[in-house]
Amino acid sequence: MTPLDWNRVRAFLATAEAGSLTAAAERLGLTQPTLSRQIAALEAELGVALFERVGKKLVLTETGAELVEHGRAMGEAAAAMTVAASGRSLAIAGRVSISAADTYAAHILPGIIAQIRQAAPQIKIVVISSNTLSDLRRREADIAIRHVRPTEDGLIGRLIGESTAQLYASRDWIARRGWPASAQDIAAEDLIAYEDTDHFAGLMQGIGLAVRPEDFRLVSENSVVVWEMVKRGLGVCVMSREIAQGSPDMVELFPEAPPVRFPVWLVTHRELRTSRRIRLVYDILAEALGGLVGGGEALRAAP
Repeated sequence: MTPLDWNRVRAFLATAEAGSLTAAAERLGLTQPTLSRQIAALEAELGVALFERVGKKLVLTETGAELVEHGRAMGEAAAAMTVAASGRSLAIAGRVSISAADTYAAHILPGIIAQIRQAAPQIKIVVISSNTLSDLRRREADIAIRHVRPTEDGLIGRLIGESTAQLYASRDWIARRGWPASAQDIAAEDLIAYEDTDHFAGLMQGIGLAVRPEDFRLVSENSVVVWEMVKRGLGVCVMSREIAQGSPDMVELFPEAPPVRFPVWLVTHRELRTSRRIRLVYDILAEALGGLVGGGEALRAAP
């Protein structure tokens, strides 16, 4: 059996309650011919007559009077569904997933998540640690912290600010090797590299280090692993200042040198901004990250 068309049932109910096509059409914001066609279609679908005309009024037939109560039950169910959906969209509860590069996931997000937990303890936070871009359009994450501007259609990105990165070493490494006078004094084998090494070698060449990809002796695709090796005195690496500031035993080698710069974007799908829990988490993230890397301008990503 074909499910009933709710628009036709609604037209039937409005007409039954108003007593005329004119009044019912005005209540529903429809034209009278449209309303009349919907009722006729419902009668044809059910194979019964729902109204009969008595003078200028429409009166329910016996069958119509029996069916109107079923129609009202459908209307109440539809209203209850609307209220329930509205309540869910307004609730500060449920799952919110946040995607971030591994160093941000390990060193920056825990402090911000503590703020989110205090503001909305019923929210379930899922942290996705990934150095590849999560596909927000496929709901691989609800919110992403990125270092590139989002270009996918349907995404909203807020430029939080610009992060800077410098060369860092541990105090233990400096005690053993001595403080280098310049970046050129750092041997290639003392640099701990990120994969891919071609890109990393290019970054190092940009700050005055004549190194080749094959010169590196310690390499990892995981930034947390690289940072841990540097903290243990195994070498030197480039790290963002907001990460390094959380490790008091780490030393910025050349604070006056031009830093490596990269943007920090906070991205979500525009439909998700209608969810209160997503909006709450997004706003807390934006404020906290802004305090770390500086304010930015809210922008919608161009398709």
